[in-house]
Amino acid sequence: MMNLVEKYNKEVIKKMKEKFGYTNDLAVPKIQKVVLNTSFGRLTSGSTKSESEKIYSPIVEDLALIAGQRPVITEAKKSISAFKLREGMPVGAKVTLRGKKMNDLLGRLIHIVLPRTRDFVGLEPKTVDREGNLSIGIKEQIVFPEVSAENVRKIFGLEITVVTNAKTKEEGLELFRSLGFPIKKDA
Repeated sequence: MMNLVEKYNKEVIKKMKEKFGYTNDLAVPKIQKVVLNTSFGRLTSGSTKSESEKIYSPIVEDLALIAGQRPVITEAKKSISAFKLREGMPVGAKVTLRGKKMNDLLGRLIHIVLPRTRDFVGLEPKTVDREGNLSIGIKEQIVFPEVSAENVRKIFGLEITVVTNAKTKEEGLELFRSLGFPIKKDA
């Protein structure tokens, strides 16, 4: 089985040049980065700093296992009393992947994670926005092979955004389909 970089260089560039009429290999869109993020603001609202750290530390550990690097804790920018939220409180975690780690994660996502997802029949074409970026929501982190379901203390969902340098939705859809993402055909 080819990894994503080999597949991109050997098959995708040729296919995209034929379909969209690019004259240069470097004009063909490619994946720039993958961003994983999750939020735990609802779980930690109204709790003290030490209590909230006990709640979000297992989530951050699982996200680090999935991504292969330590996530950044995102904090609230302003206080909102209705949500029991104070400025500077941790509300989420995110990881930005590029290069080898990005390609490894995308390979696992395409071949292992998405097929393991409950009731999965393919990604909708509307998951690709008009700039050609793909956003997927995963309901449970236990579909990732790195996370052991027996050791999980909190089940959480996460969002995966795959950022490309494609100019249109059609270019993005064709790029993802060529790379092997299970995107449904338009009805």
